[in-house]
Amino acid sequence: MLIRADDSALVVIDMQERLVPAMLAPARTIRNTRTLMTGAVEMGVPIVMTEQYPQGLGHTVPELRTNDATIVPKMHFSCMEEPAFADAFRALGRRQAVLAGMEAHICVVQTAASMIEEGFEVFVVSDATASRTMESEAACIARLNAYGAGIVTTEMVIFEWLGRAGTPQFKKMLQFIK
Repeated sequence: MLIRADDSALVVIDMQERLVPAMLAPARTIRNTRTLMTGAVEMGVPIVMTEQYPQGLGHTVPELRTNDATIVPKMHFSCMEEPAFADAFRALGRRQAVLAGMEAHICVVQTAASMIEEGFEVFVVSDATASRTMESEAACIARLNAYGAGIVTTEMVIFEWLGRAGTPQFKKMLQFIK
């Protein structure tokens, strides 16, 4: 199934100041998440961000802070187990969730599993998701694939949201893809 801008929401999980430096390829993950967020804003896709225990792990990294997103603090690993997040996400009325964030094998996988159990279509952006080790990232992707989550890349999401060339959004997004 295609990821459609009118049907999806972008969920950015725990991209926080004290967590990001410990991840594999943090610059790539932040760059691709920023591209996803820019595309979401351009195409009217709502953005919900989470911060796991912000008192200890800090807030969202400066590169990703925006007024275009709802930020929800949480203590649960699965975002859907956090009532404030679950209520905010369900209130969007979207049936697709595009997930990016950290750590892939903990919060991302548990959130995706919870969303799939509730009947949402879930897409995990592999190049905008990270863990501390390659083994954890690989296990996350394998498990999510077995659950039925779509494993996608930043470009796949952007071009599916766009749907066609020649639009003002397409022209704007090209600068982030090249």
